[in-house]
Formats: sequence, structure tokens, C-alpha cells
Amino acid sequence: MPAQLSVNLNAVAMLRNRRDLPWPSVTALGRIALEAGAHGLTVHPRPDQRHIRFSDPPEIRALIDDEFPDAEFNIEGYPTEEFLALVEAAEPEQVTLVPDDPAQPTSDHGWDFAANAAVLKEAIARLKKGGARVSLFCDPDADRAALEAAKATGADRIEYYTGPYGGTFDDPAAAKRELATLEASGKIAHELGLGVNAGHDLTVDNMPALAKALPHLKEVSIGHGLTADALEFGMAETVRRFIRACGN
Repeated sequence: MPAQLSVNLNAVAMLRNRRDLPWPSVTALGRIALEAGAHGLTVHPRPDQRHIRFSDPPEIRALIDDEFPDAEFNIEGYPTEEFLALVEAAEPEQVTLVPDDPAQPTSDHGWDFAANAAVLKEAIARLKKGGARVSLFCDPDADRAALEAAKATGADRIEYYTGPYGGTFDDPAAAKRELATLEASGKIAHELGLGVNAGHDLTVDNMPALAKALPHLKEVSIGHGLTADALEFGMAETVRRFIRACGN
């Protein structure tokens, strides 16, 4: 089954927050994305609310419940008490835990699963009580020992950080090397029973090769490149383009 597309709305929220005005509307753009065939919506609320505000998740939850009951809501973040409480209130279908420092502009590395095992196990057990699937942000070169440690936390999936691959847009040889790394790690993850997601700097152009390298890829979360394309093609057509790039 081809990978499903979750549209990350952070870049839309960041544009909105440049002015003290309600547009562009995060929920309105989310509605257009879901109407165009996206499987779900993703947000990453940070403590400073520089893009997604704490008021956004309840509105997105209501949008999905009222209009798109088959869609999924994915919330990303570092498992602080404040984040976990926000997630419990929003009841997403999936939570993606990331090892971000609050000052980071964006996620740029995966977890050290062994070193953070206690924190992750506690957070995952709590999130699963609420019925959420849990995914852990993962470096693209994660080896068997790292992936076994991820599995031992109780996580359902990993999400590969594809920034290094996305950064090879002008270097085909480097792209081939990054894909080989992802392919090797993804094979181990699948053997261990971990579902595989991916996200960061994915585009219509580089998505087909990633889907081929990760044949068991379940979901991609795409925000920056998708939002950039939406300025040119419109949100609905951009979502359709990315769905086709995923192999659907």
C-alpha cells in the first residue's frame, strides 16, 4: 500500500502569525487539504507558539471529527508535561515524539533511544492509555541496536528524519547514498515490527525515490515543501501532486 500523506500545517501557522489577523486560516487550509485527499493533518506546537498556537489543536480536532471522520490527526513534540496534557486534550490518532530543544527552528535529529529509554517509555505508556499510536523521530542511519532500543520503548512506529536526503536536491550521487542508508535502516525496522513513517524536506521530485527505497513506508508528513508548492499551484492541487508522488 502506498504511503499516506499527512499535511503539516506549521508553515501555514507561521505565515498567519506574522500579523495579528486570523488569516491564512490553519483550519481552512487543513480542510482544503483533506478535501483534496490528504489522509491526515500534522502540527508541531512549540512552547513559544511561534507557529502552531495552543488554541489550534482543538480546532483541528473538531474539523476532523465534524467533517472528516476517517482522517487522522498527528501531533509532534517533545514530551514535556505541558505537551502531554495538550495531546491528551486533543486526542490525536498519532503522536510523534521528537527530541527537540525548544530553541530549535525545526527538528533536525532523531532520538538516542537507549539514553532516553526511561523518558520515552513513561511518555509512550501514558499516550497509549489515551488510545494514540506513538511514533519516534529517528535518524536515517539508525542501526539494529538503535532500532531494537526504539522497539523496547513500546513505540509503534519510527519517523525517519529525511533532512539529509532532502538536502541532496542538487547532488544525485549524494541522494543515492542517503537513500541506501534509509533503505538499510528501514529494512531492519520492518523486520523488528516497527511501522515506518518519514518526514522533512520531502518534495514532489524526491518523494518517488524515497517510496521505492522504503517499500513499507506507511506515512509521510510534509509541510515546508508542500506549503511552498501551494503558493504556486494552490493547496488542493499541491496535495494531489504529493499524493501521486507517494505512489497513489
